[in-house]
Amino acid sequence: MSSRKQVTRGQFIRQATGAAMGLVAFPYLIPSSVWAATGAVPPSDRITLGFIGVGKQGTYLLRSFLNEPGTQVLAVCDVDALKRKRAKDLTEAYYAEHSSVGTFNGCTGYNDFRELLAREDIDAVVIATPDHWHANTAIHAARAGKDIYCEKPLAQSIEEVRAMVTAVRRFGRVFQTGSMQRSDGRFRLACELVRNGYIGRVETVTVDVGGPPIGCDLPAETVPDYLDWERWLGPAPWRPYHPILAPPISDDNWAMWRRYRDFGGGGMTDWGAHHFDIAQWALGMGHSGPVAIDPPGASKTGVLTYAYANRVTMTRDTFDGFGVLFTGTEGRIEVNRQYIKTWPDQLAKVRIGPGDVHLYQSNNHYADWLQAIRTRSKPVCDVEIGARSATVCHLGNLAYQLGRPLQWDPQHERFVNDPEANRMLSRPERSPWHA
Repeated sequence: MSSRKQVTRGQFIRQATGAAMGLVAFPYLIPSSVWAATGAVPPSDRITLGFIGVGKQGTYLLRSFLNEPGTQVLAVCDVDALKRKRAKDLTEAYYAEHSSVGTFNGCTGYNDFRELLAREDIDAVVIATPDHWHANTAIHAARAGKDIYCEKPLAQSIEEVRAMVTAVRRFGRVFQTGSMQRSDGRFRLACELVRNGYIGRVETVTVDVGGPPIGCDLPAETVPDYLDWERWLGPAPWRPYHPILAPPISDDNWAMWRRYRDFGGGGMTDWGAHHFDIAQWALGMGHSGPVAIDPPGASKTGVLTYAYANRVTMTRDTFDGFGVLFTGTEGRIEVNRQYIKTWPDQLAKVRIGPGDVHLYQSNNHYADWLQAIRTRSKPVCDVEIGARSATVCHLGNLAYQLGRPLQWDPQHERFVNDPEANRMLSRPERSPWHA
């Protein structure tokens, strides 16, 4: 399925198989039993996918999309040759297992994501690179006419996330941000209760996430022969290799590079991209943001504090739930990935009425994106939503870094009368890795 010119049957088979004899060609020659097992979707309706970044999270997403009916994985890309091979082998083993032939060799591995994007037979891409690569790969993907699923947080700076929105809109792409709590019924219910005034007027929102990033002082180690370190760094400042940044496949940890400022935004952009997103959803601020940010030393609360134009205060603070806590004039709601708690208790059992505000309902983040591709509509966590949530995270990090109060104009996305802070809205990109 593609909005671009369709390749011919012969072109597709040559691209999918490299004209190699004895290989199962996608999508025409693979036995129908494969597609029967995955929804029996006709070839013309299947959404063909490429994966860019197949470390731990990328492999998790790959497994998830392989099990989504109506999809077909044609290519994977990673600068780590071992992870790339793992993803290729996983894909081919999946299709072989679901084939009456019992073999399959039709997934291509790439070291350079631009080669993957150049393929006209790929409709959409799933991006799960380290954060400092998100903007570059997503903007290139939009220009190449691909729809995009991109892991959160969207990018490393506020200007980068805005550039991603601009590219997606200009080229008419369908974009899903990987803030998948929007496809969790607990979070949706909490937001609907807040939106419909079941806890009265919202006074405060408490978000429990990690702190800001730190500078990177890891010692230099020898670059392993399976890793393209120059390409891993890409637009980030050059520094010597260390396995914490690009862990080997035997120790594929969860994004430890994110604690370092050149590559991520610390806990603020990690869990923050999930929990601040839910806070914004409940407040109806998915297309806006706060107007003031005070770091701990400058706030009355003693913690990082955001102020919204509607007089709601949001703080980054700890509580038992590690989630989001909404406090209103008539009640409270606490929500995380394990539960939703309300005060009074009966609020959790409320059925949102037909005349109330009903938020976008998605129960499967991946299927929601695929359906949006088919209908050319916006999914539950469109690029603008992801951009605004990432912006909240970055505003907090900038307040930590500058150590003083900041005034923010969410409409124009600029700091008010603060040239120093405005210079920090972007980050330099190392040549030649420009978006």
